[in-house]
Amino acid sequence: MRFIIIILVGIIICGIVVLCEIVRENHFFVTKMYDVTVPSTKWKETHNIVFLSDLHNHVYGNDNDILLEHIRQLKPECVLIGGDLLVAKPGADFSVAVKLLEQLCKEHKVFYAPGNHEHRLRLYPEVYQDMDKRYEKALQHLPIHWLINESATIDVEDTKIHIFGIEIDKEFYNKFFHEILSKEGVEALLGRKPKAYTMLLAHNPEYFKAYAGWGADVTLSGHVHGGIMRLPFLGGVISPSLRIFPKYDGGRKREFGKEIIISRGLGVHTIPIRLFNPAELVVLRLGSEE
Repeated sequence: MRFIIIILVGIIICGIVVLCEIVRENHFFVTKMYDVTVPSTKWKETHNIVFLSDLHNHVYGNDNDILLEHIRQLKPECVLIGGDLLVAKPGADFSVAVKLLEQLCKEHKVFYAPGNHEHRLRLYPEVYQDMDKRYEKALQHLPIHWLINESATIDVEDTKIHIFGIEIDKEFYNKFFHEILSKEGVEALLGRKPKAYTMLLAHNPEYFKAYAGWGADVTLSGHVHGGIMRLPFLGGVISPSLRIFPKYDGGRKREFGKEIIISRGLGVHTIPIRLFNPAELVVLRLGSEE
């Protein structure tokens, strides 16, 4: 009997510890830095680019002042948004995303590629009513560079960097079975990849082979939220497409002669849990070849 009591107490203590960790991880984020080398340049210093993804209306501090101050201290060349700042839910409030974008645009160049939640608003007006139009109207006064299968360039010292944003159809987000995106499918949406150094904002990392085949030097993705919970040696547990232990769950991977950087996101959504999987503010430190 005493042994059983000890076991039960141990289980309760472990449960309390896990619950406390979930609460803690839902209220803070880490800054994840990645060094990225841009070829054929001789820069005097490194340059920061901030990448935000999957905020899902989450707030850090008052009106995200903690997040904004972290970004401000990094003095980025620009802020790239990889989608899902809001939650596509009938009647949902998107003011968190609007206030964040208003503050970001006061101090930084902002490039915004949609995620599946922004895309869903436009696809199903019968479900979301005029939410898409209201979101668009709330942002129309801001100098946001929208990258919906479009591109833009930034000048970093003597180098032009092309930034593309891709929006793929809903079939590529289906659970269990979905379409397979090819490099030809990417080219049909974006056109031919320019010869210059190119970054691609592609919300869903599952199709990295197609993005790399198209020619993106660096692909920036999110969507998977780090796999909700992370286990030692196994990584993230489940993706939004219900893939168990998804390959592209977070971090940096080099394959097909290119690389992908996957943010574990800044918020939560359907499963409001993070465990051993802190939210991330991703920063690219761009440097030149020696």
